[in-house]
This record gives sequence, structure tokens and C-alpha cells, in this order.
Amino acid sequence: MNRSGKTSRRDFIKLTTATTLAAATSTTILAAEESSMPARVSPADKIRLGLIGAGGQGMGDTREALKIPGVELVAAADLYDGRLARAKEIWGNQLFTTRDYREVLARSDVDAVIIATPDHWHMRISNDAMNAGKDVYCEKPMVQQLEQGKHVIETAHKTGRIFQVGSQRVSSVVYKKAKDLLASGAIGELNMIEAWWDRSSAIGAWQYSIPPDASPETVDWDRYLGDAPKRPFDPKRFFRWRNYRDYGTGVAGDLFVHLFSGLHFVVGTTGPTRVMATGGLRYWNDGRDVPDVMLALCDYPKTATHPAFNLALRVNFAAGANESSGFRFIGSEGVMTISGVVTVAKKQRAKEPGYTIDTFTKATQEAFLKDYREKYPENKDVAESSQDTYAPPSGYSDSVDHFRAFFEGMRSRKPVVEDAVFGFRAAGAALLTNRSLFENQAYAWNPETMSVSKERPA
Repeated sequence: MNRSGKTSRRDFIKLTTATTLAAATSTTILAAEESSMPARVSPADKIRLGLIGAGGQGMGDTREALKIPGVELVAAADLYDGRLARAKEIWGNQLFTTRDYREVLARSDVDAVIIATPDHWHMRISNDAMNAGKDVYCEKPMVQQLEQGKHVIETAHKTGRIFQVGSQRVSSVVYKKAKDLLASGAIGELNMIEAWWDRSSAIGAWQYSIPPDASPETVDWDRYLGDAPKRPFDPKRFFRWRNYRDYGTGVAGDLFVHLFSGLHFVVGTTGPTRVMATGGLRYWNDGRDVPDVMLALCDYPKTATHPAFNLALRVNFAAGANESSGFRFIGSEGVMTISGVVTVAKKQRAKEPGYTIDTFTKATQEAFLKDYREKYPENKDVAESSQDTYAPPSGYSDSVDHFRAFFEGMRSRKPVVEDAVFGFRAAGAALLTNRSLFENQAYAWNPETMSVSKERPA
């Protein structure tokens, strides 16, 4: 403060950050869960899998699942002959393969199935599998259409089968740590969450390679279409199905649903009550009919376990940088970031509110300052800031942990975290962002009853 008693803008800034900052940082390596299954398992105790949908995600899922002792793959179904041949190359000629998934479900040596088909088949195959007595690991999103969610829930309840959606963040040691930190008050009271997933590569934008032998002879096109609109054979629509609303769910079902799942697990919430979205095709104008840039805003209500907060979602497929995804949980006392690791950054708030009195008369300034210093004596204390990081061990895979949770549920017959209800509450919110975007309409969502209604104009 200058001797005249007047304050400049520089003085004001100094006052609002008057105390010296002392920073403390630490990094903790989180402990990964160990498998509860013995390293050697008798043939009678093995879990035998059938893979339905042997594309990139399905094969990747299977590789992760087979890392767990006591699990083997016995059958695979796909509608492209090349993938069935490739499955035999990887897992052996003894593997049963077929174009018809019902043949996998009919086998007595299949205990559970991984469903990694295009989204428009998720509900039918999930229900058929559970009705056939199989436990189900279904890739996200659980369903393609909002109206389908309750049918899967009803089938899971009726049959008593273990059903788990494949959004692995709910089994991650990183997200479990974030959940504990938030619940402990590490960042104070939550008021906002930012979540994003940005990509810049062709593969990231679903421009998957098309095999040169793709033809009506090697692809079961009619079976693939199912209930989708009838069209002539188009290899792009088969191998790049995520780009089309007839078969996929676009950004919302592929990526937003992961963010919703992780957020719902960390916060312990059932979902938003209001959803609105915008976006469009900005770069990947390759004939697709889903956006490559999408933004959404969601309102989450106050509950007994958390305050009301707002969520901002973003996906950009032309970000011009390396792929990144994550969260920022913004609280009253700090910020928690999740992006491969979880970091909590805290900074003590200034005890003084500061002042802006340049426009007051000199006498008024002096009176103000006298009263101000009685309330806020000059403080020479050190204001501490800290940053704590929690990282998974080297080589950690949350996908393996997610399959471990599924198999342990199969053995114990106890419910898994990401069951049909949890899965639909994440999928429902994500699919509602699609509906909001395509219909230019905000929607109200009841996360308890999992029902939707259009918002009435104000």
C-alpha cells in the first residue's frame, strides 16, 4: 500500500494474494488388486467364454479376459469370415466359429459371452444370451435406443444372470481412489465437473481399415442389418459402423458414456436431471451422419450424498493434438483431475477479501482502511498450496480388473457394480445428448425411474 493511503490496481492484486505461498507435492503409487483366482484351475472350475463380435474391441476384450487364470475361449461368432479365420490363428483351430451367434448360445460349454457387436445388436443378443442361461459382458453403450434399456434390465432381473457393461473405469484403482478422495472432502464441496475426450487421428475418428476381400460373399450383410434399414452392401457401413446412426450411437455412445460411467462411479450419483447438447460435422465429412464435435451440459441434483453440480462434456475429433481424455472435479477447496492418474491440487484461500477504494475521497479511504484493518490485521502467515498425485503401478490395466470383477461375480453370484441398471443410467444420459443434438431440444431425465420428457419452454 502506498503512503498516501490510496490503492492502485497493483496494490489490490497484492492484497488478494498477500500471503506467501508454500507448495508441497507428493506422488503415491496405488496398489493394484490381485486376482482371487488360483494360478492353476481345474478344467471343471474354468470359465468358458464365447465371443460375439470379433472386431477390434471384441478381440481386445478377449485378450484382456484371458490374462486372468481359469478363463478360456471356446467359441466365436462374427459376420466377416476373415475375423473368424483370424480368431483361429490367434486362439487355435479347436475354436468353434460361426456367423450365427445363436449357435454360440446353444453350446453347453459356454458359461458367458462377450458381446462386442455394433450397438444396434446389443439388446437382442444380451437378452437372448441371458435367456439361454449365459452370463453377459456387454460392451458399452448397453443399448442403442433409450426405449431398449428397461428390456435388458427386466431380462437380467428375471433370469438372475450376471450382466456387466464394459466401461472399465468403475473397476479402475485410479477411479476408486478418486471416489475415496471426493467422499473424504479432499476438494471441499463439489460444484462443477468438466469432462473431455479429444482426438486428432483418422483411427480415433473411426476411419478403420477395410479388408480388400470384403464382399457379399465374405460378409453376412443381411444378418448384419437386422432391424436397421435395408441397404445394398456397403463395406464402409460394416467396418466403420460407428459413423452411422443406423448401427451405432456416435460420440455419445462411444465416448460420452465412458465419461458418464466414470463420473457416476466417482460421485455416487444416479445421473443428471437435465441434458442439452450441440455440435456438428466440422472435419470428418466422409459421408458419416454423426458429429465429430459434440458438447453437452447436464444438471445434477442435490442428494443425501452430494450437492447439486453441473457437468460440461466435450468431444472433438479434429483437436489438432495428441489424444487426451479426463475430468476436472472443481470443488470449494481445490480441484481433482483424472487423466491416467488422479491429482488433487489445493490452495488456501486468501483470508482478506481485498478492497477497491481508489474512487473514494481521501477521508473515506482512511476511514475504510481503519475499519478494514481492525477486521483483517496484516497477516504474514504462509498460505500453503499442495498437489498430491496418485498413479497406478506400471503396466496396470483397468480392463483386466473389470473382467476380474465380472468373473468374480460369476463365481460368487453377487451383483457387480456396473450391472444393467448402472449401465443404463450411464447409457441413458449419453443417448439423451444425441436426442438433444439431433432434435435441437433440451430434455428432462429422471435418473431414478430412467424416463425422459421434453422440457417445457420457459
